[in-house]
Amino acid sequence: MPGGPVAAGGALGGSSTTKSKFAGIAMTTFSAFGGILFGYDTGVISGIKEMGAWLKQFGYASDDPKHVTGYAISSSTESLVVSILSAGTFFGALLGAPTADILGRKWGIIFATLVFCVGIAMQTAATDIPLFVVGRVFAGLGVGLVSCLIPMYQSECSPKWIRGAVVSTYQWAITIGILLAAIVNNATKDRDAAAAYQIPIALQFAWAAILAFGMFFLPESPRWLVKRGRNADAATSLSRLVGAPANSVEVETELEEIRANYEEEVALGESSYLDCFRFTKNKIFLRTMTGIFIQAWQQLTGINFIFYYGTTFFINAGIKNAFVISIVTGVVNVVMTLPGMWGVERFGRRRLLLVGAIGMCLCEYIVAIIGATISTENVAGQKVLIAFVCFFIAFFASTWGPIAWVITGEIFPLQVRAKAMSLSVASNWLWNFAIGYATPYLVNKQEGSAGLESNIFFVWGSTCFCCIIFTFLCIPETEGLSLEQIDLMYQNTTPVKSLEYRRRLISEGPEATHGDIKRQESHVEESEKV
Repeated sequence: MPGGPVAAGGALGGSSTTKSKFAGIAMTTFSAFGGILFGYDTGVISGIKEMGAWLKQFGYASDDPKHVTGYAISSSTESLVVSILSAGTFFGALLGAPTADILGRKWGIIFATLVFCVGIAMQTAATDIPLFVVGRVFAGLGVGLVSCLIPMYQSECSPKWIRGAVVSTYQWAITIGILLAAIVNNATKDRDAAAAYQIPIALQFAWAAILAFGMFFLPESPRWLVKRGRNADAATSLSRLVGAPANSVEVETELEEIRANYEEEVALGESSYLDCFRFTKNKIFLRTMTGIFIQAWQQLTGINFIFYYGTTFFINAGIKNAFVISIVTGVVNVVMTLPGMWGVERFGRRRLLLVGAIGMCLCEYIVAIIGATISTENVAGQKVLIAFVCFFIAFFASTWGPIAWVITGEIFPLQVRAKAMSLSVASNWLWNFAIGYATPYLVNKQEGSAGLESNIFFVWGSTCFCCIIFTFLCIPETEGLSLEQIDLMYQNTTPVKSLEYRRRLISEGPEATHGDIKRQESHVEESEKV
């Protein structure tokens, strides 16, 4: 069975020297560069579909003064072009687990970049919508593979004490990609020739090449090598990650832990996707649905509306220099992800998700009210609207952006981890596709569209309110716990009561067993009766 994104016994333990502490971190953090592939593509499509050269090539002439370039595309074409990438990523995510098992984590990522490049070549050379759309499907397959393989590689190769922060760097790379796309779009938007959109698209070859070239020199996951029976190669790989000789006690100890974990996994036997939805003592059904829905709610916050359709939204709202505003929102997204990467190990997962959901909910309702009540000529009102869009992005970037990936990497039991993770990631891309496809029909003022415009933020505000309820009822606090302790928590308490139970587990130490906790619970109950 392929390993999941966070493999018990696969993530490396804390090291005794500064060198060994940071060697693995530096290598696994580089692999997060793959997030730029997704982020950049998200941002680049937002800009190029508003460029005159792209609209002239793929759209139709329009006399509507709202279309300042003199050309436009229909809602159906816009939704297809934007959302079809996510259809490809959905299937790419589902293929991530078998790809990782057959090719390995490292070579699987390199293979994903090749698939991605095929899609970019098609988009760059396209002169009509069908080829452009097919290119986005292939690019989506590559991004979907990367979105499953990179968190898996990171969690199996990063130190346990900073696992959450390392996995969060993938989300940070996504935000950097979005910002880079906004900058490049702004630099080429005024060109009259096809180069206006071909340059931003073709630049993605560089991001894929950097990732593939870097991964070529990185070690393979020691856990995957152990599963393939390549113990000597696993020792060599592990020695590079911890910065110690392959025959050192530290490496041998870590390798023995990985072997023991693998033997435990083999003893559990092969699992099926049906096993992810069974009602068991350790709440596998709840955990699977939590992973699926946290990824769904992350998309339903409306964040990708800003980065898929942000340029269009700002233009329709009467804001000048919409391309520049997209750069500003990209900067906020990048900068505010950093506090989230720090806070996830400082304040915990559950608390930050609640704060983020409340903050996003308030900001989006305010944006909706402002957009519905002021005119496009009201400069002060437009500035306030931009400010609260930025506040919304800040709340998302520091909470739901990185933490959703951390949660899905931590909560699954060993026997279904790979399959449950692939279902969760596929859920992310499925909702990404649905939102990308439906948004033009909801927002645009065209025949056959709802014409909500800024009123769409009433919808996003309501979904964020649902995020508050979901977090309160379904997300346990897992900060500072080992994967085995998380499993114990699910067996003996509920997410609502997880804070107190977490304190008890930490006080018991990493060697706490199910029996120890049960005896402690019985003692507490007897004391309360007395």
